[in-house]
Amino acid sequence: MTGSFTRGLAAGAAGTTVLNAVTYLDMALRGRDASSTPEQTIDALADAAGRTVPGSRSERDNRRTALGALSGIGNGVAVGVLASLVRTAGVRLPSSVGAVATGAAAMALTDGTTAALGVSDPRDWSRGDWVSDAVPHLAYGAAVQAVIEAVPTPAEKPRRKASGGLTVRSLLLGVATGCRSSLGLSAPALTSPDAGLTKKVGALGAVGAELYADKLAGTPERTSAQGLPLRFASAAGGAAALSTRENANAVAPILAGLLGAAAGSWGGLGWRRWAATRVPDWQAAVIEDAVGVGLALAATVPGRKRPRPVLTAV
Repeated sequence: MTGSFTRGLAAGAAGTTVLNAVTYLDMALRGRDASSTPEQTIDALADAAGRTVPGSRSERDNRRTALGALSGIGNGVAVGVLASLVRTAGVRLPSSVGAVATGAAAMALTDGTTAALGVSDPRDWSRGDWVSDAVPHLAYGAAVQAVIEAVPTPAEKPRRKASGGLTVRSLLLGVATGCRSSLGLSAPALTSPDAGLTKKVGALGAVGAELYADKLAGTPERTSAQGLPLRFASAAGGAAALSTRENANAVAPILAGLLGAAAGSWGGLGWRRWAATRVPDWQAAVIEDAVGVGLALAATVPGRKRPRPVLTAV
């Protein structure tokens, strides 16, 4: 058996090979030109860094082509590692769903980067452009999913279906995370008998720091580009931790956690704006602190592992 990271490297490499094969097959069948997007992306990255690709014209073109290809390989391997780590964490999607999800993630990473850099706008793509992009990425996802399913890791054990109670508790933890982003990961750590003292002190410190920072005037809104991704990631991680306690498939709990994080984020923001006209903001914040901590405890205290009594022969 191999580790999750090593398996992810292999899965990403296999998926990238399949993606390139399907792309080149499409070029051979239709006689179309190779995409210039990778080279344009390298130019945009260089411009953003205030640099240029060095060399004479031919050397620079060769370097742009090589760097574009290497960036594609890097993206493919990175998504493969992520897919492997997610599976090890307890997210067990059906094969077809996992293939589509992994392919979509790789496609979103590539196209999101080009859109952010102004290289390409997917909104202007034709139907043929979408097909040319989606089909190779779907093949990539299928290859990655096949590898990670075929190569189990020592940490992976059979997972049972998530119970309704676990899903509801993940939803509550997500709402708490929408109130205070640190609660998603910190609350399961603080209530877990398996967590060591160092981990619990760190989790408590993270919660305390956020409770303090939330009262500062310069703290960005929770629904900003800086705050919202962190809340979603923390809610998903907390739901995965609760699922691991019960050896349950984490798909439904994570989805519930993400839904709860959205509700808690916008609900908490709405509460603070409504309360701002009635009480001082710090009082509204303290009330929200209490609600968030209470929901987190309600979500994480049940279902804790308890040590079994050791029976000794008399």
